Amino acid sequence: MGAAKGVELEAGGRSVTITSPDKVLFSERGETKLDLAHHYLAVEEPLLRAVGGRPTMLQRFPQGAEGPSFFQKRVGDGAPDWLQTTVVSTPNGTPSRVLVLADLAHVLWAVNLACLGFHVWPSRADDPDHADELRIDLDPQPGTSWPDIQAAARDVRALLDELGVVGSPKTTGNRGLHVYVRLQPRWGSIDVRRAAVALARELERRHGDRITAAWWKEERGERVFVDFNQNAPHKTIFGAWSVRARPGAQVSTPLTWDEVQDVHPDDLTVATVPALVERRGDPWAAADEHPQSLEPLLALWDRDREAGLHDAPWPPVYPKQPDEPPRVAPSRARKETT
Repeated sequence: MGAAKGVELEAGGRSVTITSPDKVLFSERGETKLDLAHHYLAVEEPLLRAVGGRPTMLQRFPQGAEGPSFFQKRVGDGAPDWLQTTVVSTPNGTPSRVLVLADLAHVLWAVNLACLGFHVWPSRADDPDHADELRIDLDPQPGTSWPDIQAAARDVRALLDELGVVGSPKTTGNRGLHVYVRLQPRWGSIDVRRAAVALARELERRHGDRITAAWWKEERGERVFVDFNQNAPHKTIFGAWSVRARPGAQVSTPLTWDEVQDVHPDDLTVATVPALVERRGDPWAAADEHPQSLEPLLALWDRDREAGLHDAPWPPVYPKQPDEPPRVAPSRARKETT
């Protein structure tokens, strides 16, 4: 079959057709849809270790990384009969039949639909009631840069070490950093979010000059925001080894803690990451062998509750939660009371 019509790739014991393989998706170096497929083939083992068996939402870019996109929450009726799916709820409670990243054939099927990267659930399809990942999202705010993220990463690591919790960092593929904690499958997303809120607040107490847990943007200043709501129920996050919709095809790359201080995320692309994996392997390789307890972080939550702290605000798509403060920006609240 000619390249103009399609290229057959073997993955997961199946043959998957990549149509329009020469279509350029990333303008900086001209990587094509076939190049994107080859990236996922090159990182197959660490990719499936990180996201295999998890539900995912597709963000499709029919005109390439710099064109418009849309989220595909549901797998259509015309999908292949071998495709594994599961039913999940979105934050507003709507059920959706979504793709499960069962093997690399499923990944390539999505790539052929111009899905560049994957927005992944924190639970596995066969155990939807337990979130087995705590996701610490270090989100740069205006006025901050990568060195500020690196400094915040050192603070996160120090706190986790103090609590006896092992975290694993990865770039987001953009300007931020994620730190994952692989959990024993004992807790639901409500508890995991509570742990994330407590962690964010403790980091702000210790390093309030550069880290904030403030949900409202007007209160963050030029500090790194620890986005605890990335752990809210049914919340997806950009998956490890996924490729961002940027001209340079940057990859959300798992790193060692030392590498966080030595690299710049813009340099981690589909052109460089496969060689990095071949040279030093997967820094997350042992994560599943040593799942962590959430209890040290929940102890921080309990301490804060005993001190009178309420829950932190939830995103607007969620129903009002018990003990949540008013879901209104402080400046607006002041105007409404004057």
